[in-house]
Amino acid sequence: MLAEAKTNSDLNRMIEARTNGVPLEQILGWAEFRGLRVEITPGIFVPRYKTEFLVEQAISLCESDSAVLDLCCGSGAIGLAIISNNPAIQLLASDIDPLAVSCAARNLAPFGVEVFEGDLFEPISEKWKGRINVLVANAPYVPTEAIEVMPRESRLYEPHISLDGGYDGLEVHRRIAMAAPDWLTTGGHLLIETGENQGSKAAKIFSQNGLTSRIVHSEELDATVVIGTKFPSTVTTHSAV
Repeated sequence: MLAEAKTNSDLNRMIEARTNGVPLEQILGWAEFRGLRVEITPGIFVPRYKTEFLVEQAISLCESDSAVLDLCCGSGAIGLAIISNNPAIQLLASDIDPLAVSCAARNLAPFGVEVFEGDLFEPISEKWKGRINVLVANAPYVPTEAIEVMPRESRLYEPHISLDGGYDGLEVHRRIAMAAPDWLTTGGHLLIETGENQGSKAAKIFSQNGLTSRIVHSEELDATVVIGTKFPSTVTTHSAV
């Protein structure tokens, strides 16, 4: 905070905000994510260090001309990290929160990425159906009842819509998995971060919707990602389990 404060008054204000539980990144106005400085405004979900594992998995699956869709994009940190690694990709991003859309648009502006406002796939043009190579989502996966025991900085200063995953934390994952096969190209991939104890159930949801699924985990980052792939034999069953 010392480096960011321009005056003693600024520093005192920052210290008071941090004492009240405001996330440091919201106070500073930025977060470091995979070596990048990502703008973070008050009320925006702060990207977690563990989510760099999701980005690494997505990057490993991207070709130079891949079409990538970042759902529930928040600040745009995931999409920014992917396109910074491979500027040739076609990146789309969307979020239901207008504040997040505005923040993501600023973060992704240097790459000319358009950020859409709406519920999951709703704002995405249907011309992209069957054309997405990599669909990545850090969708909310905290069970509703667990939010009340989260750290104060998350519970009070981050939007609940970016945290609340329903009764078991996987309600948004179900909705994404049901629709994903319609948007993925053959051989395309869906990647979603989950809690480690949710991985098996999330993988089953993927499989129930015609995606061949696998779970990858990083002990170092305590991060779990479920990856679903649409193969030629994939049949869209649209099942919510």
